[in-house]
Amino acid sequence: MRNNKDAILDLSLTPEDTAVTTLGAPACDSPKHVGTFVLDDAAVLVGITRASVSCDSQVPVFFEEAGPRQKIFFSPHKTKLAVVTCGGICPGINDVIRSIVMEAHHQYGAAATLGIRYGLRGFIPACRHDVREFSPENVAEIHQFGGTVLGSSRGPQPVDEIVDAMERLGIGFCIFIGGVGTMRAAQAIQTEIASRNLAIGIVCIPKTVDNDIHFVSRTFGFLTAAEQATESIACAHVEALGAPYGIGLVKLMGRQSGFIAAEASMGLKHVNMVLVPEEPFSLTGPGGVLEVLEKRLRSRGHAVIVAAEGAGQHLIPATGRFDPSGNPVLGDFCGLFAREIKRHFKEQGLPITLKSIDPSYIVRAVPANTADAVYCGFLGRLAVHAGMAGKTGIMIGSVNDHYVHVPLSLVTRERKHIDINSEYWQAVLDSTGQPRFAAQFDQP
Repeated sequence: MRNNKDAILDLSLTPEDTAVTTLGAPACDSPKHVGTFVLDDAAVLVGITRASVSCDSQVPVFFEEAGPRQKIFFSPHKTKLAVVTCGGICPGINDVIRSIVMEAHHQYGAAATLGIRYGLRGFIPACRHDVREFSPENVAEIHQFGGTVLGSSRGPQPVDEIVDAMERLGIGFCIFIGGVGTMRAAQAIQTEIASRNLAIGIVCIPKTVDNDIHFVSRTFGFLTAAEQATESIACAHVEALGAPYGIGLVKLMGRQSGFIAAEASMGLKHVNMVLVPEEPFSLTGPGGVLEVLEKRLRSRGHAVIVAAEGAGQHLIPATGRFDPSGNPVLGDFCGLFAREIKRHFKEQGLPITLKSIDPSYIVRAVPANTADAVYCGFLGRLAVHAGMAGKTGIMIGSVNDHYVHVPLSLVTRERKHIDINSEYWQAVLDSTGQPRFAAQFDQP
């Protein structure tokens, strides 16, 4: 798992930032009889570079290590847990759900594992979505399918009604599977729970193909999405080779972070240019994208370009619209880019053939590959361990190749982005052969 040195991370952490909240003193013996337990004082150091160790003024910051505890807060045979999936679908959600159910049933003997249908809407009585009770039998094969067997939704729901529903259902702890928006909602729900003095835990599992969550080496489904994206890039390459001055343009997911575009491009060496949200660029003028593209076409006769959906937003007017989750609706940069490519080469008298491919929803709808499926299994089990131990207001994260408990207040501060001054981005440039583009903010 690649660590966070490949992402912008300047959060100025203190020991107070990483402190984990617990519902109460763990008084029950864990029913697990196989494997080892994690001590509550087990921790993972955040900074491991020579500079971080030698800096006398820097107080060492640790994250609490994730894993099963010998003493737990909830009595398993009396405890119901719930699972809810929010936001867009992602490869591996069903693997996570299966892992949660199997761990809760076989290792803890939990009273019930409930599935909340269609995201947070499933908690709202007026939405009339039935709660699904899971068993090992009805989740045994779900990992073979993409999407989520629970369904999902976007947008806020009344926090007080959600907590009311948790009380009525007798839920001991709830596992949220979602991205940063979901974790903000979970944090608000935890605050409401605390204000009522309720013993209900909130545990989150990070989910987004964009890989834009801090303190997670990679989000589950990311490798599968990047692998799936390479198929579209391969098709674009074939199209580009099939005509004189052929151009293949592939648009990939990545609203604010271009990790899929970067990873897929390095995975398939046909890509000559990657455009991501993190790096502003000029289309026209010296050192702009069109000039670089023209040099490529005149020298090699074809080109493949990969653009993340959030790339080039500085070149088009803001839409002023937001989706139900509060995310800005992006402008159509790839549409503008295609028009500018055609205009430019018409002016240059170069008879190009441009093929545009947008596989966005395909890359997120497939089942998880082997690497992601294994990863999902760990995340599901660790979430159950955390919930049973009474941990609340946390996300299962990963730091320095260790699984840890990350407080939601820390996760929701900002999103993770590619550090364009990192070795990772340099590897992308080396793979594609593209230069650092001129970055004046022109607008065609």
